[in-house]
Amino acid sequence: MLYRLLAASLVLIILFSIIPALSNDAVFPFPVHKTTLDNGLTVVSIPYDSPGIIAYYTVVRTGSRNEVEEGLSGFAHFFEHMMFRGTDQYSTDDYNEVLKRLGADHNAFTTDDWTGYHIVASADALEKIVEIESDRFQHLKYSVEDFKTEAGAILGEYNMNAANPIRQMFERIREMAFTDHTYGHTTLGYLEDIKDMPNQFDYSLTFFDRYYRPEYCTVVVAGDLKHDRLVELAKKYYGKWEPGTWTVEIPEEPPQTEEKRSHINWGSATLPHLMIGYKVPEFDETNIDIPALNIIGQLLFAQNAPLYQELVLDKQLVDFVTGGYADRRDPYLFTIMSRIKNVGDVERVQQKIYDAIEDLKTNPVPQERLDEIKSYLRYSFAMSLSNASSVARTVSHYIQLTGDYNTLNKLYELYDQVAPADIQRVAQKYFTTETRSVVTLAQEALQ
Repeated sequence: MLYRLLAASLVLIILFSIIPALSNDAVFPFPVHKTTLDNGLTVVSIPYDSPGIIAYYTVVRTGSRNEVEEGLSGFAHFFEHMMFRGTDQYSTDDYNEVLKRLGADHNAFTTDDWTGYHIVASADALEKIVEIESDRFQHLKYSVEDFKTEAGAILGEYNMNAANPIRQMFERIREMAFTDHTYGHTTLGYLEDIKDMPNQFDYSLTFFDRYYRPEYCTVVVAGDLKHDRLVELAKKYYGKWEPGTWTVEIPEEPPQTEEKRSHINWGSATLPHLMIGYKVPEFDETNIDIPALNIIGQLLFAQNAPLYQELVLDKQLVDFVTGGYADRRDPYLFTIMSRIKNVGDVERVQQKIYDAIEDLKTNPVPQERLDEIKSYLRYSFAMSLSNASSVARTVSHYIQLTGDYNTLNKLYELYDQVAPADIQRVAQKYFTTETRSVVTLAQEALQ
């Protein structure tokens, strides 16, 4: 007991040394300043106590969700690669050399809904970072040969991922669950499209022209900076960036009316895997079902959850079992995954998961347990804001979802309102056989 009290005290000391005391209303404790330039580019700054350090994120609200044309998936991820190919002013080597001299750390990532470019560097390098980032976003230039080389690298990345059972299961479950919506393919794209990508140089220019425009982008900088200075630099370097005219229409997914199932025969030795997806709504900070779904993820799959304790620790049927809601701009999946130790236990584990879900539907969660999870989610979020990069990444995430950073405060206000009856109602509404997709994977066919 003494050890637990000391550990809890240490967590609180660390927490309150990192962030200001949290109010009841705002889970995000830092001021946020926002300016929109005349061309539509949004500039956001978050002053944060990281002396001499800034994190610079460029949010492009374009991901694989935007790949609506048949045969042309994978281009959002492709541009994550191509954006490092240089411009007339800064070649690839020049760009990398600048960042090396600055001692900066930089990278990028692509998701279903957005592409993010990020740099962590010294605060006195702000103007140079604004200069080189604005240059590549406005003046990216690459040859046909560069294009084909990068397309080949993406095929290599796909083949590497194809050796991962979980990646293959995600690809299969999405193809099953989404027949019309672009969530039907992963961010890498369909294999046949990736193979054809070297022939799509002209389309790549079209994609860049459509989406790498100021109205699709937000610059988010956290750390040791002044907002007025950031806006001044943004106007200087991004001010001539012309807005575009393209708007995309994302196909709407029809309601799923029956369970979908698929099995993957794996060509080499592996433990059997199970993946289950239930259709759930898009992220919406005004919909109480969203925090309820996040809480359900904790009720079912946290390490102290009865299901986890039984499957992982007591009966040791699985290596892991996990699941939860994923923020998306359109309706997506609550996804459950498990790796099972013996092929004969796949059906048993699957039924245990279904039984735990049914228990949520029929038995109200104790208020004390619900309050514990709310507190855990709130303070684990606060603890995650431990450096300038995590602060910028968090704000960027909510901006890409709704365009408004304050979305996250509105969301956590809803958490306080979730009651046991909401958990029951949400479980009954979304966790149905009709909205379920199931993928199994094993070296052999399952009975």
